[in-house]
Amino acid sequence: MSCYFRHMNDILKEAGIEVTPANKKRIDRAFHQVAGVPYKDCPAAWKKLKADLAGDEAARHAMAEKLKAALAEAAS
Repeated sequence: MSCYFRHMNDILKEAGIEVTPANKKRIDRAFHQVAGVPYKDCPAAWKKLKADLAGDEAARHAMAEKLKAALAEAAS
């Protein structure tokens, strides 16, 4: 699970999300949702997330916003 988290620190920081053992799975599910990849397919999720970000600062900001929204949706 969440094999790509270490690569997403900038996105998580921008979104104001602190990863803890208690919320890591929920964040992982949110990343999969944002990527449009079924949960637990980490390689496919990372491939999609990496391609979506590809050095584009606007895409990084949009990803942070989508992640925040997905987590808020999951919490409600």
